[in-house]
Amino acid sequence: MYLEQLYSFGDVGRDPRGRVITVAYFALISADRPLRAGTDAAEAEWWAMDELPTLAFDHARILNYALERLRNKLEYTTVGFQLLPEKFTLTELQEVYEAILRKKSRQAQLSAKTISAENPEASAGVSKRWTTTSAALPVCRCSI
Repeated sequence: MYLEQLYSFGDVGRDPRGRVITVAYFALISADRPLRAGTDAAEAEWWAMDELPTLAFDHARILNYALERLRNKLEYTTVGFQLLPEKFTLTELQEVYEAILRKKSRQAQLSAKTISAENPEASAGVSKRWTTTSAALPVCRCSI
């Protein structure tokens, strides 16, 4: 699981009940994992970002900020690998990027960008992690 502190939100008017400061985090986990919500969130469930219900206060803004951060991180880190199994296909990697970015990408561009000299972490483990099968299953059944 990947976990990162996102931002501290503290605008004066973000909660009409009084001044509230929120330190938000975001995590990358497969939507296949069951949710175990606490008693205060018994009805928690997975939602696609473009199908969110109405959220309280500025929570939609917080989620959109997290998504934008994740999209930007794909440009300079290998964070997308966090949603892949130990062995994966290029098609699976492409599906992760396309789900997060909400646009089609070309495999050649994706592989050159992700597994390159600029990303030694990715290129160092590529021979161990990458399979060469052409058939691919979805990485996760989540929509971002």
